[in-house]
Amino acid sequence: MDLKSSHASPILTDPVPINKSRLGIRSNLLACSQQDSSLSPAKYTKSNSRKSTGSLDDVRHNGWLDAMKASSPPRKKLLKGSSAQVASIDYDIEDYNSWTLGYPSALDSFEEIIDRAKNKKIAMFLDYDGTLSPIVDDPDCAFMSESMRATVRKVAKYFPTAIISGRSRDKVFDLVKLTELYYAGSHGMDIIGPVNDTLSKVHPNCAKSTDHQGKEITLFQPASEFLPMIDEVFRTLIEITRDIKGAKVENHKFCVSVHYRNVEENNWTTIGQRVHDILKNYPRLCSTHGRKVLEIRPVIDWNKGKAVEFLLESLGLTDRNDVLPIYIGDDKTDEDAFKVLREKNQGYGILVSSVRKESNAFYSLRDPTEVMKFLQLLVNWKRQQERKHGKK
Repeated sequence: MDLKSSHASPILTDPVPINKSRLGIRSNLLACSQQDSSLSPAKYTKSNSRKSTGSLDDVRHNGWLDAMKASSPPRKKLLKGSSAQVASIDYDIEDYNSWTLGYPSALDSFEEIIDRAKNKKIAMFLDYDGTLSPIVDDPDCAFMSESMRATVRKVAKYFPTAIISGRSRDKVFDLVKLTELYYAGSHGMDIIGPVNDTLSKVHPNCAKSTDHQGKEITLFQPASEFLPMIDEVFRTLIEITRDIKGAKVENHKFCVSVHYRNVEENNWTTIGQRVHDILKNYPRLCSTHGRKVLEIRPVIDWNKGKAVEFLLESLGLTDRNDVLPIYIGDDKTDEDAFKVLREKNQGYGILVSSVRKESNAFYSLRDPTEVMKFLQLLVNWKRQQERKHGKK
């Protein structure tokens, strides 16, 4: 491809120490909380003060439980072959087809997409869970297929490609196993990208590091000061959810996930209440809702959209008219990336969903199978373009 970029393995040696005094966290407290943010993130011990019990402290009244249910629609339980099942399927298909009028299929609209991509450099950004791999009951078993891995490898051969996931960067690399990519874990709070000497001037919390192959990379971790706090909350959540059958707590380095996919719905109030009560002691942390998961994150103005902007900058693709970023994702956290592309009118967000959702994306795909088909079409188009211009 005509865009030269050094792909680096995400298995890192110890990074250059980050100067905490330069992080500028206080000026970025805009992300997901309205709470007082006067405490320093370095002061990660629990506060002794507690709010008085009231309706706002009850997840049944403060919107938490409603948000948990809204982000986790129940599976239909209908008798196989019943008239109710047939009617439900017909309605779902009709409703989905109606929805795609506003979010056309990226497969059906492929010619339209590549028409805008002509004479431009495509930069590809991909979520992992629900995009490259199916959503499964056990997040440790969310494996991508070998055919998907081969497809993503081909994509990275022609376009700079990054995975932006809520998982820890190390975990998502263990699942993807491709050194040709860039990786952003913890919803973009842990990024490795190409070396760019000007980044440290704009982003003082960048550090140069090396991978185990000895290649230089840029390491960016805007929430470094929160590590002790996140670790403490992780250990606490493990203890307080131990008696809830099906609950699973994961440490993603800069955020913590509390999964309730395998928890009986009549226990969702319990798990939501316990997480809510813990967060009252940590005003510098907040919770966001995903697909049957509560995400505990630092209150900083950083998300997947910011990660896209950072990676474009590190690749030297910012403020250029010949660049077309494409972001494919399925989760609520991917909306920040869709929003960035829409507001800048610079690229396309593609939402992966088999049900109606409001989104900032331009296009849609049903599932990871359709994602793979779209990526294969993109690779084939690029190959044809190179043959057309005499490139091998």
